[in-house]
Amino acid sequence: MAVKIRLKRMGAKRSPFYRVVVADSRSPRDGRVIEEIGTYNPVANPVEVKIDEEKALQWMQNGAKPSDTVRNLFSKQGLMEKFHNAKNNK
Repeated sequence: MAVKIRLKRMGAKRSPFYRVVVADSRSPRDGRVIEEIGTYNPVANPVEVKIDEEKALQWMQNGAKPSDTVRNLFSKQGLMEKFHNAKNNK
């Protein structure tokens, strides 16, 4: 089972709100998820990003691949750097 970390769209039309979720890559965008690990609100000023770092790092160490957008969010939060440092220290 290929697992992805990606965004699930919530909110009303023209005011998106996203949940950062771990899901099977075969499930639809807003379909069944394995676990929610954070939120992303692009409408707020400044943009609000809340991510459970422990869960995100754990899922990536177990083989979950972040989508391009989630990878950018993680990079801005410093999570990708922590993941690569943890990976190289093993």
